[in-house]
Amino acid sequence: MAFMGDTLSPAPLWHNGPTPGAFYNFPANSSNLGPASRPLQDFRAHSASPITTTTSVIAVKFDKGCVIAADTLGSYGSLARFRDCPRVMKVNDLIMLGSGGDYADFQYLRDIIEQKIIDEQCLGDGLNLKPRSLHCWLTRVLYNKRSKMDPLWNNYVVAGIQDGEPFLGAVDKLGTAYEDAAIATGLGAYMATPLIRDATEKGPLNEESAKALVRKCMEVLFYRDARSFPRYQLGVVTAAGVTIDDTVELKHDWSLAHMIKMK
Repeated sequence: MAFMGDTLSPAPLWHNGPTPGAFYNFPANSSNLGPASRPLQDFRAHSASPITTTTSVIAVKFDKGCVIAADTLGSYGSLARFRDCPRVMKVNDLIMLGSGGDYADFQYLRDIIEQKIIDEQCLGDGLNLKPRSLHCWLTRVLYNKRSKMDPLWNNYVVAGIQDGEPFLGAVDKLGTAYEDAAIATGLGAYMATPLIRDATEKGPLNEESAKALVRKCMEVLFYRDARSFPRYQLGVVTAAGVTIDDTVELKHDWSLAHMIKMK
């Protein structure tokens, strides 16, 4: 009856298992979070909230490409502290990336992506990163960080051209991802999405109408979102390449606020 084990000296009931009421030390995990094994001051503190934050990203797909826009404000709490925080970046000739959320986390991931592109160019095998590949990679990175209870506090929008077709996808800080013809993050998801869907339901957009629609959304967000800013970037990706315009400033008119007395 060897399969029944050693009946004279049986293993403990919780052999290799967690002690009731304590943390379980997984195999191959060098850290033991048991309160009895480490003093309180040895515990690590992970990021629980963003510090310098940015707001909405607006992205629209049109017949030959995609448009992304985002303002340049970095807010320190409710203070409009940093006025020049660009959040729309060119990844390669066919991919553009926009980010909202913690700006330091975006800078961290931006450096990694830029190094990936440099390594790819040094390899010189003629293969380039594609938007679906970047979108999938972001889901893995963000989900991995979230699983470690130390998330990158960002929403990302990936726009590009793959196999001759426009691609537009989003990833949030939990690694949740989706693709759509119109994407808005932050408060833009509530205020700009209805405007975009109303325009897209009337028929396919061309590049100029998509740009005009995104500019209108940025204007509405400036009026309605307390963390927005009148200066923003607008980028376009088509089969011809990526173009990110210089910072544009809204021509706002507060006479529409009838309850505010301008002096």
